[in-house]
Amino acid sequence: FIKENVFDFLKDMEKREEVFDVIILDPPSFTKTKSSINDALRGYKEIHLRALKMLNPGGVLVSFSCSHHITGGDFRPVILSAGGDSRRGWGPSAPPSGGNPRVTPVPKRSRRFCCLASL
Repeated sequence: FIKENVFDFLKDMEKREEVFDVIILDPPSFTKTKSSINDALRGYKEIHLRALKMLNPGGVLVSFSCSHHITGGDFRPVILSAGGDSRRGWGPSAPPSGGNPRVTPVPKRSRRFCCLASL
């Protein structure tokens, strides 16, 4: 496992043209206020877009959100949008081989969500 600043790490790996079979994103909260929700959603989209571009065919992306003001209904469209923008063969019009990304609440954490998607 690698514990790094997700933005810096993904940019560095992208420059090196690294690819992975499994990527797990578990960033800290991107927003603590309602006024910064849009910035948080842009951040989530950026890390998912970069991660999806580095995923090998058949690879798996597991992602978590723990931002208090972000709901599963906010999180899922961001991931779908990143999937479409990644041009990796899935997104709103072409779901991944395992179906649409699943976004589910993590038990006992009403504001923590998990997304599982595969290419």
